[in-house]
Amino acid sequence: MPEAFDSDIFNLAPIAMWIEDFSEVKALFDIWRAQGVTDIKAFLREEVSRVSECSRRIRVLDVNRKTLDLFEADDLDHLRANTAKVFRDDMLETHINELADLFDGKQTFSSATVNYTLSGKRLDIQLRGAVMPGYETTLGKLLLTTEDVTVREEARRAENIQRRYAEGIFEHSPVSLWVEDFSSIRSLIEEVRERGITDFRTFMDVHPEFVRQCMSEISVLDVNQATLDLFCAPDRQTLLQRLNEIFRDEMEKPFREQLMELWNGNLFHHREVINYALDGSERHILLHFAVFPGHEKDWSRVQVALADITARKKAEAYLEYLGKHDVLTKLYNRAFYADEINRLERKPLRPVSVIMIDLNGLKEANDQLGHDAGDALLRRFGEILNGAVSQPNHAARIGGDEFAVLMPGADAKAAAAMVDTINELLKINNQFYSTAPLGMSLGAATSEPGESMEAVVKRADMLMYEQKKAYYETKGITGFGTGRTAGRAS
Repeated sequence: MPEAFDSDIFNLAPIAMWIEDFSEVKALFDIWRAQGVTDIKAFLREEVSRVSECSRRIRVLDVNRKTLDLFEADDLDHLRANTAKVFRDDMLETHINELADLFDGKQTFSSATVNYTLSGKRLDIQLRGAVMPGYETTLGKLLLTTEDVTVREEARRAENIQRRYAEGIFEHSPVSLWVEDFSSIRSLIEEVRERGITDFRTFMDVHPEFVRQCMSEISVLDVNQATLDLFCAPDRQTLLQRLNEIFRDEMEKPFREQLMELWNGNLFHHREVINYALDGSERHILLHFAVFPGHEKDWSRVQVALADITARKKAEAYLEYLGKHDVLTKLYNRAFYADEINRLERKPLRPVSVIMIDLNGLKEANDQLGHDAGDALLRRFGEILNGAVSQPNHAARIGGDEFAVLMPGADAKAAAAMVDTINELLKINNQFYSTAPLGMSLGAATSEPGESMEAVVKRADMLMYEQKKAYYETKGITGFGTGRTAGRAS
């Protein structure tokens, strides 16, 4: 042991300690320096065998009891005979840094490295070294400590794995994810509460600028790739710079409800909203809001998950459309017509005008030219009625060749004008399809005071029937009959 060193302290120290002789390494340094080596790190990395050569020149003079226990050695000779097992593999790169410090004249060094016990167990080591007094020139004695930090490093590696796992889930989630800071919004809400406000909804109604201020205080910390894809953004910077194009128009109303949820202490909620992609297209979104655990008191970390339900909403809209519309003509269907008749019956709005229409010659077209030709006639007539009829009026296909126009609040003059418009559009349409002209029979009626909708429809139907009967007579068809059913057999 060195004279100035207390052997009892050395052996009883709770950390592994080594006394090593680097004098032969110093001699090798001198040779390389004489050869013109100045960048020792680059020189050693250029040929790894040079690092191994330095390691072989290090002589272990002594170790303490903790070192023998840590590296599973019986005694100093046992450890010396197996140093190649202790210092290998992962250690070589960090060993370069230690050698470089000594080459550059530094008297101390430290690094995080890896050693191995004699049984092959991997140890994470915090290495510290110092040239002992009196040996600064020769490097004949160095004191090194090797602290076992395996548990700490394993915990750090596990934490890194978990962090990368979480980042991977966030980045590669198929759902749009946002990490946001709502702490400023919480402060604004608490300021309102401190002013004695209890009816927060009324407060927002009276102060709409408060809602807009809260929207402006949202701080977006991160978004994932699915968010960029959803909103057609080339990168995060572009998205964050153009948030005003995404959250606009209809967004303020659901955000008010979100503030109401937060006011009531509901830190986890969801609702449907409408956002816009950067290309201007509409996005129907199911928004899930959640304050991160541990941030319930400041809302400084919240996650907003946006599921794109645009396709679902379109499908729902289409199903709703199919429930009320005739697919062939794009007009309303009989179910809508029946509901509208019932609604008008209940409403006090009067007068109401009804126009009943039958296409002429549809049966002949189907029989002689096929149903495709008949469908073409129906589509054409649908285009005519769609062009003539607009809100609050409604046009519906209520049977094979039967149509109705309902005109709430329209008097007889308005009904006559609608009939003229339909006739005019029919003439124009026939000019484009001169080889297959459309014909129709039509009857219009306007409600009288106290008259039921059923009675108005019946009067319009009878007037249409008279036109239908006249059409058959001009065609030389006898036996047309006197019932509405016979009139629909055209």
